[in-house]
Amino acid sequence: MVKYNEQSLDEVFSALGDPTRRAIMAQLSSGDLSVSEIAAPHEMSLPAVSKHLNVLENAGLIRRLKQGRVISCKLTPEPLQNASAWFEDYKAFWEERLNSLSDYLDTLKE
Repeated sequence: MVKYNEQSLDEVFSALGDPTRRAIMAQLSSGDLSVSEIAAPHEMSLPAVSKHLNVLENAGLIRRLKQGRVISCKLTPEPLQNASAWFEDYKAFWEERLNSLSDYLDTLKE
């Protein structure tokens, strides 16, 4: 198994554990958005949205960019790629175990 930075994985999974943050990630998947554009579809205050953005930024999932007075957010794919690789390692592990179990059960049938 590949070694992963557990703290960063914990932060990514914790950040993605909230439905509002997942919705923000979905919004940003179509391109960069300003904080006010991100906040528009959510029924919460701008400071509440900002707290969600802080969590996503601390997990490395987004970056904030300031141009003049406008702050926009951009997805950063690396943490998701690391999480996906972690899942793939465990997927391979469990597929191997399940195939072994299937083979064993087949021998019992015979």
